[in-house]
Amino acid sequence: MAVHAHPDDESSKGAATMARYVEEGAEVLVVTMTGGERGDILNPAMERPEIRENIAEVRREEMNRAREILGVEQEFAGFVDSGLPEGDPLPPLPEGCFATLPVEEAAEPLVAAIRRFRPHVVLTYDENGGYPHPDHIMTHKVSMHAFDAAAEPDAYPGTGDPWQPLKLYYFVSFPPERFEALAEILEERGLDNPFAEWMERIKERDRPRWEITTRVHCSEYFDTANAALKAHATQIDPNGFWFAVPNDVVAEAWPTEDYHLVRSLVDTEVPEKDLFAGVREAMRV
Repeated sequence: MAVHAHPDDESSKGAATMARYVEEGAEVLVVTMTGGERGDILNPAMERPEIRENIAEVRREEMNRAREILGVEQEFAGFVDSGLPEGDPLPPLPEGCFATLPVEEAAEPLVAAIRRFRPHVVLTYDENGGYPHPDHIMTHKVSMHAFDAAAEPDAYPGTGDPWQPLKLYYFVSFPPERFEALAEILEERGLDNPFAEWMERIKERDRPRWEITTRVHCSEYFDTANAALKAHATQIDPNGFWFAVPNDVVAEAWPTEDYHLVRSLVDTEVPEKDLFAGVREAMRV
């Protein structure tokens, strides 16, 4: 189970991993906490009145196309996008949006999803949300709460039988080392680095650096991940720099998607190459 804040997050973080495990026979569910209603339109070709007026419906349609490409199951938790506040001081968040809710209340649909789907592995964001969007931070909070609460018999009555996931991971989606390795390959080949300016901005951000405990080799699914990401046409410009480097070059530089193991109720040793390390063995006992 991958827990995400908005439609498109599932295709920019861990998408190739999910596609790999689907092909290997795993059941994969994406839980999207909000509908992304307040997301900006980031693709100039989609900045049209009919898109703006029906953004919630459009983003659901985009999510469905991405889901089909990745081969995963997907469901919305039903909360309203909080938006990304801007200004100094920051304005208050909209009343009733996802990030303003008590954690215990916001976690209920996720607890129900865990009890229904019964995942062995849960993927989510770190305490900074991967980046400090209010909905990403709230997604972290509800994921941590639900991981334990789903197993408590007296918690959240009426949401199904208790279930305890066995492992919890944070996405380590954009490690600087990945882009440094890519920069080296591009320089060796005499190619421009479209990520150079972005890398400099990332270095200036004060954000936690999580150890990569688990590297999932999935480069053969990078094209699938890109296709899913492009399905979110309101959010992703297909001519943007994210797609400027061919995937065979990306794979040569960094063929994995990366994670930090936060909790494990099964025996495993890091570094890992498999999110189900220890789980497969425990299931055979």
